[in-house]
Amino acid sequence: MSKEIEQYNHHKLFDELSALIEQGKQKIAFAANSTLTLLFWHLGNRINEEVLHNERAKYGKRIIEIISVELENKYGRNFNEKNIRRMVRFSQEFSDFNILPTLSAKLSWSHFIELFPLKSTEAKLYYAQKAAEEVWGIRELRNQIARKSFERKEIAEIQSFNLPEELKDTFKDPYILDFLNLKNTYLEQDLERAILHELEAFILELGKGFAFMERQKRMIIDGDDFYLDLLFYNRKLKRLVAIELKLGKFEAAHKGQMELYLKWLSKYEKAEGENEPIGLILCAESNKEQIELLEIQKDGIMVAEYWTEMPSKQALQQKLHQLLIEAKERIARNTLNA
Repeated sequence: MSKEIEQYNHHKLFDELSALIEQGKQKIAFAANSTLTLLFWHLGNRINEEVLHNERAKYGKRIIEIISVELENKYGRNFNEKNIRRMVRFSQEFSDFNILPTLSAKLSWSHFIELFPLKSTEAKLYYAQKAAEEVWGIRELRNQIARKSFERKEIAEIQSFNLPEELKDTFKDPYILDFLNLKNTYLEQDLERAILHELEAFILELGKGFAFMERQKRMIIDGDDFYLDLLFYNRKLKRLVAIELKLGKFEAAHKGQMELYLKWLSKYEKAEGENEPIGLILCAESNKEQIELLEIQKDGIMVAEYWTEMPSKQALQQKLHQLLIEAKERIARNTLNA
């Protein structure tokens, strides 16, 4: 019997049991985190209703001070005065309890605290849902808020109204390339070099599912050499993504150039089972009316602006306001021409 035990490879069994235990511990931790977060909401909501929303509201501050001391003495630091006040604010900032069970299953209490300072309910829900979907840690959540992801999403939604549904969640407009640290004057080669130097950050800015394939992709057409700036692949879309970098405004000629590249890629590079390649023209400034008249999206081409500096919130709001005006004008023109 002892020989059989010695001969038995127990290491594999130990590894399997260890994996099960770790998975169980992780599930318990997630469940405990979710339960605690929901408890905090209920406590905050109860205090809010009992103390702050009735005739005893003027005594609210003093009552919270007293009750937090008693709770902390009995249950620990999670229930100190500062955290009790956070709980009250939590129930106010996220007043719809129905959305919380799903979010709290993936977000920690610290995630929710990071969202408190945001002014609009829409922004809070956007960041909470994206953090849950993309499994953002606290650092990444802060980074997304600092990079004004929500405000840019609003701009992108207006500018992508002609895009197919499958592409709307994949491409942005504008792209913020402040991490490239470009000077006031630079050439397209400088922009390309800076992107390659900061490739990881650029891919993160592009979005989920992008993989870098090649720079200055050479194409020989009728004996002439053509070079595509950057070639990526998107796993979600199952497509090659051709990217051209332009320093100035979008020009109509850029469409023809990209169409040629996409036809070549489709003929010579597209693998079996992949969808047709698509193109992204990154310009310092886009010409909305030209893009609309060319119906460029129908040919699998997107045009987006890139910004080499992070704009202020005021600048983003002004941009959004201007785009809304332009969108209304386009809708009015289309209605008249219909």
